[in-house]
Amino acid sequence: MTSPFAAGLEARGYVLLDGALATELESRGCDLDDPLWSGRVLLDAPGRIEEVHLDYLRAGAEVITSASYQVTFEGLAAIGITGADAATTLTRSVALARSACRLHGEGLVAASVGPYGAYLHDGSEYTGDYPLDRSALADFHRPRLRALASAAPDLIAFETIPS
Repeated sequence: MTSPFAAGLEARGYVLLDGALATELESRGCDLDDPLWSGRVLLDAPGRIEEVHLDYLRAGAEVITSASYQVTFEGLAAIGITGADAATTLTRSVALARSACRLHGEGLVAASVGPYGAYLHDGSEYTGDYPLDRSALADFHRPRLRALASAAPDLIAFETIPS
């Protein structure tokens, strides 16, 4: 069985991804000056995220990336969101992308996984110079990956993973 993503690659040699979610949210007046970045909009105004997803689909995108790049269990815990509520926040990011695809009538959903360094807010997401060994880094990502996978995205997009 060929995945829809693979089928698009085979048929045309490319698959058109969406654009920068945070940039578009900012252009629409959302304040992303927050450690959670676009994850703050996911918490406070999820409909804005769905609007951006839908507009990217209308513009020709075939894959919508969830608003979970900056959302981690540790980052959510810092603002008092823990356990099942944190997992629900992550799955909501996939659900919003899926909803936009349904409204549009087509599209794939990529669950976004940002780097450990994005959580640190120190620029290390570009270098991979982290104070963790490989095992601790895997432990950091594992709960987020489980939560995102439980929402049944079409694929997982590991973004800006330098190490």
